Amino acid sequence: MLKYIISTLACLVLSVSFAQDTEATTAVVSDTIPAKESYGLRVGLDLSKPIRMLLEDDYKGFEIAADFRLTKKFYLAAELGNEQKTVDEEQINFTTEGSFIKLGFDFNAYENWFGMQNAIVVGMRYGYSTHKQTLNSYTVYQTNQHVEGESILTQTPGTEFSSLNGHWIEVVAGIKVELYDNIYMGFSLRLNRLLSTKEPENFQNLFIPGFNKVTSDSNIGAGFNYTISYSIPIYKKTKKKKEEATDEEGS
Repeated sequence: MLKYIISTLACLVLSVSFAQDTEATTAVVSDTIPAKESYGLRVGLDLSKPIRMLLEDDYKGFEIAADFRLTKKFYLAAELGNEQKTVDEEQINFTTEGSFIKLGFDFNAYENWFGMQNAIVVGMRYGYSTHKQTLNSYTVYQTNQHVEGESILTQTPGTEFSSLNGHWIEVVAGIKVELYDNIYMGFSLRLNRLLSTKEPENFQNLFIPGFNKVTSDSNIGAGFNYTISYSIPIYKKTKKKKEEATDEEGS
């Protein structure tokens, strides 16, 4: 009986020793494997435009938004899309339709834990649109209703003006939050400054796809987008020792 007990104890001691050696070996191996962060392409849709289509009968549009992680903090960013908007002012009604593209960068000001890619974003874009306008109708404003005047608009209703464009820059501020694995929800505000525009003869562009509404007395505009996107991992980059030490101190 004593011999059986001694044999059992010996087996237990050997098992515990083996388990400890295995854990220690695993820890050493884990420590020697460098930490890597994922870099990839994030692609999504602007949900604000379908919502706007439900609320506005005279609007149609869509936008695809994407960014690509270059470094720990910097991302290349782009948006492209198409919009159609009928503008009904007091004395003129016209429809603008065209496509746009925006190119620029985002900087992530948020300090993530390892493996996270949430973001507080600040960035810039260069925007360009190519569009056309159709003059639907107009009326002539006269200060003296008893005097007939000739309209400065000589085109007939239904006239289409093609090969129009707009150039602008915009400042971006927003957030991106990971809801599930690789699925992100984002919101951003845009402040735009129109640089130049090719306009129809005898009247202004009052709406530019991608830029939004244009006023006659200002070249400043504003907009926003509300995106849902998916991140496609492409490659992983080893973290630098300084970054690893900072993460360990933070945890």
